[in-house]
Amino acid sequence: MDTAARTGETAQTLDRGLRLLHLVADAPGGLTVTEAAHRLGIGRAAVYRLVGALTGHGMLRRDGEGRLRIGVGVLHLARRAQPLLAEGALPALRRLAEGTGATAHLTVVEGGEGVALAVVEPSWTSFHVAYRTGTRHPLERGAAGRAVLAGRAGDPGPVSTSGELQSGAYGVAAPVLGVPGLEGSVGVVSLTPLDVADVGAQVTAAAEAVAAALS
Repeated sequence: MDTAARTGETAQTLDRGLRLLHLVADAPGGLTVTEAAHRLGIGRAAVYRLVGALTGHGMLRRDGEGRLRIGVGVLHLARRAQPLLAEGALPALRRLAEGTGATAHLTVVEGGEGVALAVVEPSWTSFHVAYRTGTRHPLERGAAGRAVLAGRAGDPGPVSTSGELQSGAYGVAAPVLGVPGLEGSVGVVSLTPLDVADVGAQVTAAAEAVAAALS
């Protein structure tokens, strides 16, 4: 096999391995080898080879039922990357929090759920929502997750919700678009109703600023 052919084969294997990681990461219940092979459009033997290599590097693991799950190696890389993402988003989140008087946050998709990656509370309000980094929630509930789903559908506009994650809390969020490898949203959460037109414009601008900072 000549050098060009070996290079092409290596690139194909790498592409398949990365696609497999993405598939498993987006499957909260894990995947069987058969399911992975079907979604990748390759044979089970090829998947077994990929799994063997990725498991050896800690990127994948098998649970008690033999289903493929994300391994600690990916989590280690994610923990290394998250502070960099959060740092890049903080200036826009600070402006958003101070401008709206509501708690601002960057939420990213991890394992099919929304995860609060960075949170900034306003400095001048007497009361505001305490929202912890690392908080997880389904994408189908709350403004942050719904904004991600809207972004998948090509809708950049703000999304507003009331009481879906916490009774008495109001949220407005917009998707972060155009950042390769990142699905997320920027939003605010408040104890009082929000002017969706005004706050929505600020949230959308903040989402665009975060996208620019992380691109």
